[in-house]
Amino acid sequence: MNNTEAHKTQKQTGTQSVQSENPEKSVIQTMRRYSEYKDSGIEWVGQIPRRWNVKPLFSIAKLVSTSECEDKELLSVYLDKGVIKFSDVNEKRTNATSEDLSKYQLVKPGNLVLNNQQAWRGSVGVSKFEGIVSPAYIVLALSNEIDPIYANYIFRDPSMVSYYLISSKGVGTIQRNLYWPQLKRASIWIPPLPEQTAIAAFLDRKTALIDKAIAIKQKQIELLKERRQILIQRAVTRGLNPNAKLKDSGVEWIGEIPEGWEVIHLRRLFKFLNTKRVPLSGEEREKMQGEYPYYGASGIIDYVNDYLFDDTLILIAEDGANLLSKSTPLAFIAQGKYWVNNHAHILKPMLPGFEFWSELLSSVDYTIYISGAAQPKLTMDRLASVKLPVPPKEQIINICEYILNISDKIYSTLNIKKQEIEKLKEYKATLINEVVTGKVKVC
Repeated sequence: MNNTEAHKTQKQTGTQSVQSENPEKSVIQTMRRYSEYKDSGIEWVGQIPRRWNVKPLFSIAKLVSTSECEDKELLSVYLDKGVIKFSDVNEKRTNATSEDLSKYQLVKPGNLVLNNQQAWRGSVGVSKFEGIVSPAYIVLALSNEIDPIYANYIFRDPSMVSYYLISSKGVGTIQRNLYWPQLKRASIWIPPLPEQTAIAAFLDRKTALIDKAIAIKQKQIELLKERRQILIQRAVTRGLNPNAKLKDSGVEWIGEIPEGWEVIHLRRLFKFLNTKRVPLSGEEREKMQGEYPYYGASGIIDYVNDYLFDDTLILIAEDGANLLSKSTPLAFIAQGKYWVNNHAHILKPMLPGFEFWSELLSSVDYTIYISGAAQPKLTMDRLASVKLPVPPKEQIINICEYILNISDKIYSTLNIKKQEIEKLKEYKATLINEVVTGKVKVC
């Protein structure tokens, strides 16, 4: 099956799946259709309304390359956001930008920008901003016969992304480049301008409502995660009996603990297995690709064809900003066969209760134990000196059961929320595709 056929099949089955699972399907199914259709001549678009035109991209777009870019805002193109200001990127930046911006290209509002290496994944968009982008990007000035907001919808639609894929040159998914000589031949379907504007306004309204619903569910997910953390942190530091008599632990971050609990240095509770760690470079891991997890400071970062451990152990970050931010759990349980690099401490508990120990270690305030300003580090000696609240063995087992029970309930609800978000995203993509290709009429 070639790329075109694969996309066509995926699109058909994907649409059927969304419509069969989403209650929103009735919205699309009951929308009006145009009175007359014609073959667009574009295999993955199919029929379009008779009044719409089909033109090659080069007839409505001109390649531009201007490097008069002093004091201009740096822009970027993201898969799920289109063209945005680089300063608005919230997540960790994985690619560095050149200090020399003299060769960067000028982008004006209304220009179509394509990341030439990621266009096949959907990294394109019509810019709302004036700024500059990488000299490797493709920047196109669109003619006034196409509404820029409508253009942003069609050029980011899967129907167009299919063309970027089959027109890109390269091997696999690492390096696939799109070039103007191939791109300019793309067939673009164009409604009358007033209809474009109406379609764009309709989709702006509808997608804003869908995005709002997604944001609400994402907030609910965050609140559920926070609730789980609060309940578990209370359990591992105060126990399960809310009426238990308390005493001062003598440790600021712990506060009061139930009578019968002890405060013990970590070195007396765990055996360190750090001497068995072996770091592998990216090049070494590339040659050792396999089935066994390769752990770093924050969890699994790769898979290799060999392992160092075949045991259940607890890993905890040795370095990294996460020691302070705690954006991901600091301690986690590793099971089965796996490899660990030198960025995670390896601990074997001397008492039962892996769930208790991993959650307790994640809840510790390590601020006073961390060294290093630019790169926070928790050395083995300092970690060993951490004081922990320790309940009797039977309470540890009970707390583990509580953690598992609470986690199962909350994760079950989280999964439902995540599935609802995915269905909303699928519905949004289907709605946009049906509207911009004229399968339904909105004006």
